[in-house]
Amino acid sequence: MIHPGTFPIGDSVDPVQLSKDPYTILSRMREREPVSRVAKFGMYYIVRHDDVTAVLRDDVNYGVGVESMLVYDTFGRHMMTVDGEEHNRYRLAARAPFTAKLIRERLEAKITETVDKLIDGFETDGRVEIRSAFASRLPVQVMLAVFGLPAEDEPLLRKWYDAFEQALGNYEWDPAVRQRGQQYVAEFKSHLTMRLEAYKGRSGETNLLAALVNDAPERRLTDEEILRNALIIFFGGISTVEALVLNALYALAMHPRTFDRVKRDPALIPVTLEETVRWLSPVQAVTRHVRKEMTLRGVVFKEGDLVNCMIGSANRDAGVFIHPDVFDIDRPDLSRHIAFATGPHTCLGLQLARTEGRIALSRLFARFPGCRVDLKTTSLPEGYEFRQPSRLDLVW
Repeated sequence: MIHPGTFPIGDSVDPVQLSKDPYTILSRMREREPVSRVAKFGMYYIVRHDDVTAVLRDDVNYGVGVESMLVYDTFGRHMMTVDGEEHNRYRLAARAPFTAKLIRERLEAKITETVDKLIDGFETDGRVEIRSAFASRLPVQVMLAVFGLPAEDEPLLRKWYDAFEQALGNYEWDPAVRQRGQQYVAEFKSHLTMRLEAYKGRSGETNLLAALVNDAPERRLTDEEILRNALIIFFGGISTVEALVLNALYALAMHPRTFDRVKRDPALIPVTLEETVRWLSPVQAVTRHVRKEMTLRGVVFKEGDLVNCMIGSANRDAGVFIHPDVFDIDRPDLSRHIAFATGPHTCLGLQLARTEGRIALSRLFARFPGCRVDLKTTSLPEGYEFRQPSRLDLVW
């Protein structure tokens, strides 16, 4: 066991190498340095499943909202950067469209229609770069439908999203990345304000914006609160789904026998998606700040310290998962993954992400039953905060 306060692995972490191959580094941490101070980022990494789970479920000793956290610095106060009653109020106001019942009743048909229209655009080509033509566009279009925004907003939302993703992974606090993220936050809020005004008084509409601005006075969020929470819902609704589709196709491409099974039997798609988010977690880390001095595995945290709960590492913990580095859709321990986090801040849109991923893969495989991934031109997954291939070529 290392002496508390010395972190040979964390001190030597290279961000570039961590982005390319986090699992080798995180495996060494789990074995020898389960609480590790990563000097380059000025925070502690927590890497074992039981510790990550405990911290994420503990909103008394670990909080979400301080200015030194990137998600707060970028977006301000919203459901992911506040705790307690304020968090509950934000989450309850926005949760309706993300329940399984309303997804089935209001969104499944729209998602299927959106998927098929996107596929129509490249069906005759025989080959497509699936990220730009499909995986990046599907969640944006679904989020537009959820919020009741017009289709022509898609390019704007995509531009803003790309800047937000860079800002939320900017652990080295590059001032240019930070400034661009905050500039686009201001643009997003200005644009959405016009849409908010248009929906005021239109309580018969079923979209989320109309529901929020016309909520009962005792529950209604202020316009500024609506804008800030819309930011994080948009971001989460896009990032998770894009990576889920790409990572699932990449994982299947790396395991051809499983790929053949899933194409023959679409009933295997849901469990394939669950194993994908365990084996190649789209969101690799969730940050918390320490509320008071405390000790974890012999390491003393001081009030205000930042801890990064490494979900991607927890999902490959050999103390929980049999042969954790193996992609296996038949594994008996799959339900123990925490890819959508756990505790009070469990991902609000997890059911919608699962639904979009299921429909996306089922329609792709139904329309291209002989499809394969061209691994020669497909990029390797990268990222230590958000992880996915930047390019994936599908051929049929």
